[in-house]
Amino acid sequence: MNLSPSIIWFFVGVAFLIAELFLPGFILIFFTAGSWIVGLMVWAVDIDWSIQIAIFVFSSLIFLFCLRKYSIKTFKGTTRDDLDDRFADSKIGKTAIVTQKIVPGALGEIKVMGSFWRAVSDAGIEKGISVLIISQESEDGLTFKVKPL
Repeated sequence: MNLSPSIIWFFVGVAFLIAELFLPGFILIFFTAGSWIVGLMVWAVDIDWSIQIAIFVFSSLIFLFCLRKYSIKTFKGTTRDDLDDRFADSKIGKTAIVTQKIVPGALGEIKVMGSFWRAVSDAGIEKGISVLIISQESEDGLTFKVKPL
């Protein structure tokens, strides 16, 4: 069975794509694109192997250097820890209303910025009292330490 060069380049690209799924770094995807570009060019025009390799290297590196930074920003996303820290930090220093009585050593509940959160305090605080959020108390970012205003 004699495979055409365009099919060979297609499968080389598929191999790079599969390898990208198992390796970190977001690099091999650009070599996939380079392989497929060469495959399309070879399908349209008969090109010598040395030229094919040169086009593959050149196009892959151009994609890598021009698009990697933009692609990482687009596809990276944020982790849960990043979101928890950002949301918790935005509440520290805000005032809240106690919605369930807070007893020292036990959890109560506050309402701040339209959401309900667990709260602890060194002092007992009755329902309906305004409090100041002074810190994030739990690692999960769902419990805050408060003090009465």
